Amino acid sequence: MTLLRTGTAHAAALAAIHAAAFPAGEAWDAAAFRGQLQLAGVFGAIDPAGGMVLARIAADTAEILTLAVVPEARRRGLGASLLHAALAEAAARGARAMFLEVSEANMAARALYAGVEQAGERFASVGRRRRYYRDGSDALLLRCALMPPCGSADG
Repeated sequence: MTLLRTGTAHAAALAAIHAAAFPAGEAWDAAAFRGQLQLAGVFGAIDPAGGMVLARIAADTAEILTLAVVPEARRRGLGASLLHAALAEAAARGARAMFLEVSEANMAARALYAGVEQAGERFASVGRRRRYYRDGSDALLLRCALMPPCGSADG
């Protein structure tokens, strides 16, 4: 896997991965990625094999904005690698916790987040946003402590 840090020059590639990974109408376009990447605290990683993650940090809190892996590249560890890269970058930038939202109905993503454990820390459910997604499903709000670093190889 080859993870590259993202910048605005990657907006079209990020959008292509997002479009392949999400249902029509839910994918972000290149302009959305470009706009996000121009905001303070936003960072990400892309793997040309078909995966990407975008996150942001504000003060000592980080959030996964989106994570996508194209269908043909799934179940090979790419999602976990992207997630670990975002966790490590957030910790390096001083974040003490990472948050994300995941559809209650998205069992594959929930399994990915449940499988992340480093230094005894895991993503844990800390809330719910009712009918948050377009399909009417609830979003589960998950949190992982980053101090000690969650996602680091040596924790």
